[in-house]
Amino acid sequence: MAVLFTKEMKKEYTILIPNMSPVHFTLVKEVFVNHGYKTVLLENQGPNVIREGLRYVHNDICYPAQLVIGQLIDALKSGLYDVDKTALVITQTGGGCRASNYLFLLRKALKRCNLEQIPVISLNFKGMEKSPGMKLTPFMLLQAYAGFIYGDLLMTLSNQVRPYEVNKGETNRLVDWWIADLSKKFANNSGYIGWAMKSNLHAICSQFAKIEVNKVKKIKVGIVGEIYMKYAPLGNNNLQQFLEDQGCEVMVPSMMGFLYYGADNAITDREYYGGRFFSSLITQFLMKQLFKVERMALDAMRKQGCFTLPSTYLEMKKLNEGILDYGVKMGEGWLLTAEMLELVHAGYENIVCTQPFGCLPNHICAKGMIRTVTEKAPQANIVPIDYDPSATHVNQENRIKLMLAIAKEKLETNQL
Repeated sequence: MAVLFTKEMKKEYTILIPNMSPVHFTLVKEVFVNHGYKTVLLENQGPNVIREGLRYVHNDICYPAQLVIGQLIDALKSGLYDVDKTALVITQTGGGCRASNYLFLLRKALKRCNLEQIPVISLNFKGMEKSPGMKLTPFMLLQAYAGFIYGDLLMTLSNQVRPYEVNKGETNRLVDWWIADLSKKFANNSGYIGWAMKSNLHAICSQFAKIEVNKVKKIKVGIVGEIYMKYAPLGNNNLQQFLEDQGCEVMVPSMMGFLYYGADNAITDREYYGGRFFSSLITQFLMKQLFKVERMALDAMRKQGCFTLPSTYLEMKKLNEGILDYGVKMGEGWLLTAEMLELVHAGYENIVCTQPFGCLPNHICAKGMIRTVTEKAPQANIVPIDYDPSATHVNQENRIKLMLAIAKEKLETNQL
């Protein structure tokens, strides 16, 4: 019998959160803190994480599962936390992706570790499993949404400024400052709606635009793939840092794009399979409101006149027309193909596609669609990189360097 996270536990228990995206998750973590939860965003990395994952998770399951569960088990064994006063949190998607089963795999791992007393909280929006001690209220969801909007903006702006900054480290310091400032605003119930949010978005863009830069020509690289591998340095072996060390400017598609895609799938289900009429109407109404905030963030970027604007979700969706059916929505589905086209459209023609072991939708909609993408956008230079416990950093980096060599040759040719 699984141990539930109760209301009584909320006051005393520390909740460990696996870290997928440092900027986004740091902001969202503050939402839980502001609502009375004691949370820790895990930072532990290193070879012991995957060793723990392989020890307690079958090696036939997808690589992100091994990493996420390995990171949680490694943290529990570190001695930093009282295992009788600790809870774990993990998401459940509810679709055909095996990520829905991470919860059960984690509980199985805890049982093998003799840590069955630790409750595991399921974060899902489909009522799959409930925890009496954690209720996601509309207010919390609104703050979390704002956290993702701010996270996307900070990620996009810092990626475009950091490679060119004159004073090294200035961009990262500004990111840290805004994370701290927004966390304080959230604690005071400010900054996540209306005029206050608009003011913050414009202030963020204005401050990043003021950072002194030296705009030399650099290779522009986009990163796509399974959502965990795309954002998590633990999953992709610090891919973004490696690319920046090679002298590249990196763009990563927005995390909100994936959340819009998940909501949009409810509308697709209605069109394809019928039923859920009122649910579909409510989703359409909510998405229209959310798109207003998306435009607000893009308008703030546009006003500065010095940033490359990513496409809106609807613009990106349109790029996929006639390529993959919108019913292809297991895992990242058609969104992954659309993200590759969007990156090329934005000028990031060199793309690293992160392929985790065991993720069938990713292999079909990413590696399987490379030929189609290059036929539609011949300038695209795409390299799929496999990630699994046995893959070596050297082999991954050498394949990326080969892609960069082609990109460098094209860049030099275009400068002649």
